[in-house]
Amino acid sequence: MPHLVPLPMLIPVLLLAAAAVSIARPGRRPGKYPVIAEVSAFVAIPLALAGLMQLLVSGPSTESLFAGPFMLALRLDAVSVTMTLLVAFIGWVVMRYARSYLDGEAREGRFHGLMLAALAVVQIVVQSGSLPVLFLGFVAIGICLRQLLLFYPERAAARRAATKFALVWHAGDSALFLATALFFISTGTVELGALFEAVGPQLSFVGHLAIGLLVLAAALKAATFPLHGWLTEVMEAPTPVSALLHAGIINAGGFLLIRTADLVQSSPGAMGALVALGGLTALFGAVVMLTQSAVKTALAWSTIAQMGFMLLQCGLGLWPLALLHIVAHSLYKAHAFLSSGGAVTAVANLRRPGPIAIPSVANVLRSFAVALVLYAVVSVVFSLVAGPKSPQALAIGAMLIFGVAYLVAQGLADAAPVELTWRTSLSSLLVALAYFTFQQVAKLMWGSALPHPPAAGPLEWALIVLAVASFGLVAFAQAVFPLWAHHPSTAGLRVHIANGLYLNALLDRAIGGYRLAKFK
Repeated sequence: MPHLVPLPMLIPVLLLAAAAVSIARPGRRPGKYPVIAEVSAFVAIPLALAGLMQLLVSGPSTESLFAGPFMLALRLDAVSVTMTLLVAFIGWVVMRYARSYLDGEAREGRFHGLMLAALAVVQIVVQSGSLPVLFLGFVAIGICLRQLLLFYPERAAARRAATKFALVWHAGDSALFLATALFFISTGTVELGALFEAVGPQLSFVGHLAIGLLVLAAALKAATFPLHGWLTEVMEAPTPVSALLHAGIINAGGFLLIRTADLVQSSPGAMGALVALGGLTALFGAVVMLTQSAVKTALAWSTIAQMGFMLLQCGLGLWPLALLHIVAHSLYKAHAFLSSGGAVTAVANLRRPGPIAIPSVANVLRSFAVALVLYAVVSVVFSLVAGPKSPQALAIGAMLIFGVAYLVAQGLADAAPVELTWRTSLSSLLVALAYFTFQQVAKLMWGSALPHPPAAGPLEWALIVLAVASFGLVAFAQAVFPLWAHHPSTAGLRVHIANGLYLNALLDRAIGGYRLAKFK
């Protein structure tokens, strides 16, 4: 039987060809030319589906070119097929939206070409089978995205955001390059499958250092605390760029960790760093998001929080859940950005609710108890039906339930109607059921391609307890916030939080961002 090249590998070729056609006519795009960009993005979907069929029929495969430190390999497996389908679908939706959004722009053709080129490179990255492909793909993504962020170069804020993005993103590229070099020096290979076998469970000092650099690269690309500021400023670019960035490219850090999961999980220190950094970023981003008044800015802070939570999942070894998180967040955030223009109008047209029932501290404590009891019951039932759950999986579920407990607190307030009490309690039960159901689905789809969570030792237990306690404390503070919202100190605190504790301003000063805003 003749060997067939995996069809998803044709997607980047198709998109780059369409990008060349668009860039050849960089001005306004009358007639058929905008359709070419949209159709080429759409054709990527059946090619990705064909890749899924090839995987089901023939199993995983790797196509490589060259050897040694310059090996360029693309891989077809459950992870790459999932990401290829996801990027193809979101890419088509964004390009379809961009066709109308950019209609009549003076550099419409250039925009379509850059977007298609960015999508092509992302498709190469998600199919990567070696570290050089990851490195070169990330470099190319950074170049394309910087040009898209500078689509309106006359905007000072756009220049500042592009400069900060380039510094942080390419710093991650440098860390990935060093990791690649260290892995090749210590093992003699850069192909991911062979690298997993060569490293083994007993890491050398060089191996620990290389994995630490991998984690650093992922953290820089995921806009983690404290170098997250550039992600909140990319709205100076056209909306399709924001959608592609927040729904796709920002997941690059998480994908890098998932693609190298076997390596990362062999280093307990790296896993602990991911839990600490991811948890801090998730909590910080979520708190700041609640203070934002602009729709897109709130969505940007939401993305920061979501990326932190995804790194936390990776640090706990819940790799299938982290991949599911990428899929769900990408679909949700693409829709959120592309529909953000009508969000204000939609909210304004809603029927105004009556007075909100403010729960007391006792109500809040009772709501947390109700939510946790319901969660415990559901977890026991699922454990009896589908097998015991790891402490890491139970911990992530508890963090999600803390968020639901906030809603339950509204229903248990003394002034709340009985109907609201039942509805909020039911929501807690449904979220617990949904969490364990999706966990089983993720395990079924990707469990065989990704490592299982590590056995919880003293370090893992300490991190689990710290993470759960931190999320519970923040959720409790949010629930009781209305009780002291009118205190004079609250107004000042809200201003400081809304400005992200001024960390972004410090980064601006460090890179000369204010001078960039003043001069071209």
